[in-house]
Amino acid sequence: MDMLLGRTGWLLLLAAAIAFPLVASNDYHLTVMSMAFIFAIATVGLNLITGYTGQFNLAHSGFMAIGAYTVGILTVDHGMPFWVAFALSGFVAAFIGYFVGIVSLRLKGHYFSIFTLCVGAIIHLLIEKWEGLTHGAVGIIGIPAPEPIGPIEFESPTTQYYLVLTVLAISTWLMHRIVDSLLGRTFMAIRNSDELAEALGIPLMRNKVLAFVLSVFYAGLAGGLYAGHVRFLGPDLANVNYTFEMVMAMLVGGIGTLLGPLLGSLIVPWLTQYLQFLQDYRMIVFGPLLVLLIIFVPDGIVGSWQKRRARRRAERLAAAVVPAGSRTVGATKTGDGEAGAGRPGAIDPGPVGR
Repeated sequence: MDMLLGRTGWLLLLAAAIAFPLVASNDYHLTVMSMAFIFAIATVGLNLITGYTGQFNLAHSGFMAIGAYTVGILTVDHGMPFWVAFALSGFVAAFIGYFVGIVSLRLKGHYFSIFTLCVGAIIHLLIEKWEGLTHGAVGIIGIPAPEPIGPIEFESPTTQYYLVLTVLAISTWLMHRIVDSLLGRTFMAIRNSDELAEALGIPLMRNKVLAFVLSVFYAGLAGGLYAGHVRFLGPDLANVNYTFEMVMAMLVGGIGTLLGPLLGSLIVPWLTQYLQFLQDYRMIVFGPLLVLLIIFVPDGIVGSWQKRRARRRAERLAAAVVPAGSRTVGATKTGDGEAGAGRPGAIDPGPVGR
């Protein structure tokens, strides 16, 4: 795991993802992995506002649906090229998220989560009922595939897989740059304590809104990719259940880490696929598993490993410091005839003093 957390590990993970189509037994596995990558992009965005900034947003799937419907409406109803609509999908979600964030982020804790849950329900209701814009419950059919880039066409599952992988790699790299910057440390300061961050001169509202906008921008991009990959959209994409699946991915991998949500976004879909024989009873299995995970591994896979590594480093440092600080005077006599060795505060004068 130590190797996976470094640059070498990231390169190995990328190489494994690139080689996956060579070992995949059929196109269905490529489709499952592509969908996992798409939701991983959205989960990385949710992790920014929830894991790094400490604001639990339950409307994330609604903003993913906004990005998807941006692509669907612009391409199907207005004939706009896919790549232009895809570029706009993230910005449309971020634009709407800006106004939602200004209102919702005035609340804290559970009140913010409840408010965003209501926002997600409103987005779902608007998509379902605004037939003139979103086609209502019928959905949008016939979304075109991404236009070719040079000789590369995106009609086959393999080329679509590599397209989604490319966007995921770029998105993850950009998120790495954000969280390792001064801005990322500002977000973490807000997560740790609003009052302390404000005392340090950090403008809370501005940074919270910025984190929210960046988060939903990722959700919008993931929704745009989803629309181009599935080619059909319905109101169910805005369902809060998708947000809970992203939260589950963060909890499994490790909330507040960069690698954790990625691993969780890959583990949960494949686990779901292997539990399909349970159909409607899958949540009976998922529920207890999630409860056990929260009780015994609350920091997730990556978070628990990082804490364990930090504890080992602290133990090694303590073991190295204690012997060096425990040297005392061996046989010097004090003025009252007592030996200085072993007395608290006795200092070894060294060869010069002897």
